[in-house]
This record gives sequence, structure tokens and C-alpha cells, in this order.
Amino acid sequence: MCAMSLLVSPWVSGAFTLSSSSASSSSSNFSKFHFSLSSCGRVVCRAQYASEDLKFVLHHALDALGTDIAHAKVARDGFCSEIKRLSDIERETSISINRGVDLGKTALYIAAEDDSLISHSSVPLPVDAFIERLDDLSMDYCSHYSSAFRASPEIFFETLERYLYINKGFRRTNANLSESRALYLHSVLTHRSGSAAMLSLIYSEILKMLRLWGLLDFDVEIFFPHDSHSLPRGYHKQKSKESDQPHIMTSQSLFVEMLRSLKDAFWPFQHDNTRSLFLRAAHAANCIDRSNIVTESGFELASAKAAQHRLERGVWTSVRFGDMRRALSACERLILLETDLTELRDYSILLYHCGFYEQSLQYLKLYQDLESSSTEKQLSNSPSNLEEDAVAKLMVRLNLILMEEGWSCPTHRSFLGAESIGSSTRSDAETARSKDE
Repeated sequence: MCAMSLLVSPWVSGAFTLSSSSASSSSSNFSKFHFSLSSCGRVVCRAQYASEDLKFVLHHALDALGTDIAHAKVARDGFCSEIKRLSDIERETSISINRGVDLGKTALYIAAEDDSLISHSSVPLPVDAFIERLDDLSMDYCSHYSSAFRASPEIFFETLERYLYINKGFRRTNANLSESRALYLHSVLTHRSGSAAMLSLIYSEILKMLRLWGLLDFDVEIFFPHDSHSLPRGYHKQKSKESDQPHIMTSQSLFVEMLRSLKDAFWPFQHDNTRSLFLRAAHAANCIDRSNIVTESGFELASAKAAQHRLERGVWTSVRFGDMRRALSACERLILLETDLTELRDYSILLYHCGFYEQSLQYLKLYQDLESSSTEKQLSNSPSNLEEDAVAKLMVRLNLILMEEGWSCPTHRSFLGAESIGSSTRSDAETARSKDE
């Protein structure tokens, strides 16, 4: 490979260069990762490295295309500064008693970065203003239900949930691409409609403020629902049952839930929800054996073709094709969170679809090296044979591509470089400047 490689990505409008020396240095930085098993069986990264050592593609690609990434970078830096405070103990600490990481601010940094990526606004999302909204919820509850602090824990929870879910009108939404605002804290505070994770976060932030003010004199836990309709509820921890244990949301599991929900909602390959995200992308890249696959119906093929036509005209809200920028940003933050080796693999295949073959190969090699040397295969969520076969085929293809001298990709309409149409997050930021109802 030459010192400077010309990249023409099918997902990026235009071409730009990346130094191969930069790529090799990032490869050496990857070797600083060491994954181990936590006490609960999850794969957790335990590495001593500076976050700036990680060479991600998204911000660099947008910057090279002339997109202003200043606000996105500030938000990403804010996210990194918060998750650096996640010690091993904090990762497994319930959100109802978390003190090490500002959960609300971290969630707003996630929202601020994605807002900047799709709105291209010169004004950043007002993180501090939404922090004040969270604080106002706690103060407003105290002004209306001050007598609840002298009552039993059961009455306290009853009044708090009446305040949140009835008086304030917060309700649960099962988010998808068309309801993605339910996955961002600023939108949930504005529209009072959110995912179970977002509602749990708001519940925990109110508890945090009440505890700081010395108004809680008993241990509180939040019951996180795993069904599709229930609301998060509080309960007296001393009266908890063993069956409540799987419903305790820790700081780490909250961030993973938030980011994976974003990744699911914006994954560019939305067909066949029976498969993992990786297999959907591998299917689109012809990296899996189709012999055992039921042929797609004419309706599905027509829908996909119509969705592709909308995307070529710059309409990025198709439920069949997601949003590549926000899918990449979710993957990058999940890698920074250091919880699961498969995030490296999923990020790699998105880079492949974007035409960043060298970087895709680096992340895929890292995934294979760490996965083969870890005990992750012993876990119940280990990669399936179909996924492992797809990884092997993708590895072969990437090596063949990079062996070709002067390789290039056709230029197509971009998810990264073109302006987003139909985005709702900027309207939410503008709404934040209006007076809360």
C-alpha cells in the first residue's frame, strides 16, 4: 500500500485520504485492549489506555468532507470523560444508588453528538438546559408531595409514580427508527415519551436529587421491566425478592441498553429481524451461505428497491435502511464502553459497507484475535456458527481487496456526507428553548 490511500466510499459523498501510517499506528494501539470476564459473566474490557488512542472513522471522515464536527467532538469528549469514571464497582452498581457517573449528563452527551451529526447546526444541543429540566422535576415533586417523605416507602413510591406517569404524563414507547426520539433523553424530557431505559434514568435522577437533599432515609431500588409495555417502578430494597435481581439496572447495563437501542434503530439493514444485526449486514454483503435462506418475497424486494430510491434522493428516514452515521456513532461509543467483543465485529462490517476496507480489516482482525484468546466462546451469547462463517468470509474478501493495487469503490449517494432530511432532533433542541409545560 502507498503512504496515502485514496478512499472513495459508497456511503460518503466525495473522496479523501487517510495515511497508512496512521492506520498502522492505530493497529498497534489496538493491542492495548485486554478483555476479561466480569463476575456476572459479561465480557468486559480491562485496559489501561487513553481514549484518544482509539482511531475511529466517523468524525475523521465527516471532517475530511468539510462537515463541521466541532460540536460532535465536544459531545464525544464529554461522553468519554464520564465513562472513564466507570470503575469495576461502578459498572455493577445499581442506577438507583450510582454516584460515580452522571447518568443524565452522559445520556445528553450521546444525544448532543447525534444531534450535531444529522442537523449540521451551528448551535449545539443545550446539555446544561436539559440538566436543569431534570433538576426541576425533582424540585417540582418536592413542592407538591412534601408530605410523602414522612409516609411509608409504599406511599412514597405511589406518589412519585403518580407524579411522573400521571401528572407529568411520561409514558413508555417501544422505539424504532420512526420513533427514535424516544431513545434520546432531551427528546423524552420534551415530549414525555420514552423507552424503558430513558424512563428508568429519569426515575433514578429524581431519586439521586432526593437523596442528596437528605429526603430519603431508606434503600430504594428500581424495577426495570423486560416486557414491552410495563413502566419502571420503585420498591423498598429491604423487601426485595430474589426474582427482582434480573430487573436491577446497573450503570453499565443502562448505557449498553441505551446505545444498543440506538444501534438497533439506526442499523442500515433493517430487513429480517430474526437475524442479528451483523448477519443482516453480512447478508447484504453476500458473506453468508444463501442455500438455507427462504427466498425474499416480491413485496420485500419491491420495498427494498423503493427504499433505496428514496435514499438516493436524500431521504434518510426509510425504515429499511436506517441511518449509517448514527449507527456508526453508536458502535464507536459501545467500543469505548468496553463491554462486548462483538461490537468490534459489528463496527468492522459497517466500515466494510462504507468502503473503509483497511480500517474494517483492522477491527475484524482485532475481534478475531481477542475472541480466540478469550473464554467468551463458553458464554451463552457466543457467536453462532453462521456468524463465524460470515466473519471468515469477510476476512478473506477484505484481504483480497487490499491485495489489489489501486483498488477503488463506486461513488454512491452518501449517508455521511449528504444533508439529512426528515430529522426531528433539531426541532427537539429548539423546543428545549421554549418554556416547559
